[in-house]
Amino acid sequence: MGDSNKVSNLNSIDLSSPDIPTSVSLLKQACMECGFFYVTNHGMSQEFMDQVFSESKKFFDLPLEQKLKLLRNEKNRGYTPVLDELLDPVNQLHGDHKEGFYIGIELPQDDPDAQRTFYGPNLWPPSVVRKIARLIALALDLDPDFFERPEMLGKPIAILRLLHYGGQVSDPAKGLFGAGAHSDYGLITLLATDGVPGLQGLRCKSWRYAGAMEQRYFQVDLASSVGQWSRAIFGTTFSRYYYIYSLDSNVPRTTSPLKLELIQAFCFLYVKIPYFVEPSHDCVVECLPTCQSKENPPKFPPVKCESYLLGRYRDTHADLNTYNKH
Repeated sequence: MGDSNKVSNLNSIDLSSPDIPTSVSLLKQACMECGFFYVTNHGMSQEFMDQVFSESKKFFDLPLEQKLKLLRNEKNRGYTPVLDELLDPVNQLHGDHKEGFYIGIELPQDDPDAQRTFYGPNLWPPSVVRKIARLIALALDLDPDFFERPEMLGKPIAILRLLHYGGQVSDPAKGLFGAGAHSDYGLITLLATDGVPGLQGLRCKSWRYAGAMEQRYFQVDLASSVGQWSRAIFGTTFSRYYYIYSLDSNVPRTTSPLKLELIQAFCFLYVKIPYFVEPSHDCVVECLPTCQSKENPPKFPPVKCESYLLGRYRDTHADLNTYNKH
């Protein structure tokens, strides 16, 4: 898979549009070609998003010893230091050059599900997720409410993560990346960024930068469960974060001169906020009836969502005992 400095222009879907067939068509094309698309008019104000990014940057500016007091726990809530996560062990020298903070769904202590593996603090934005899930269902020739069933998104595992990438320059030849090549784990990921370029998606066996994304947009990535449900008819998004440092011909000129100067000066602060939407703990992800036939049987065995997620977290994150030694 060769590297490319090309920029992909992604489909944009207006969630307020009454033209559902056009929205479904745009989504289906994106899902079959690359697994990336944008959504607009998602209901979250720019003022709110600006505040989220501002508070995120304040947290990441804290001294390391203060952040380590909120170190990720056994439920994968809290702070993850630089190099904690290793997404592509085949091609990476060591972990990703990013730090993060996991946030999840808040449940009262007396809720019977409060002790489930992936339940913790915070709320998820159902209106945005459900609108996108309905379009995905229609694009797969399913009932529009298919993913709203109790075992699907009735009680989803929804995780918000604050991520900060510093000035470490990516170098594939040395195995150095902001984040190694990976796919996300559940249904979809909603991504908001502060506008600094770096995201690359794998398309036609070539890495390409995602086109410039305005902050009023959310980027939507298809996670691995969609590939399992659809028998890989819809491609799972495969991405990495690749950071450059000079204004030569390899730099995608898709952002403001000020931000390009910051990149050149090694001093930019890149924050992205992914919101991971996973099915319910007990959801069994298996090939959908509309995606299989006698001639085209399922490609993947059924898997329980909770077990699958636990395995992926164990495979990609450092053992917490590592931090107890210091």
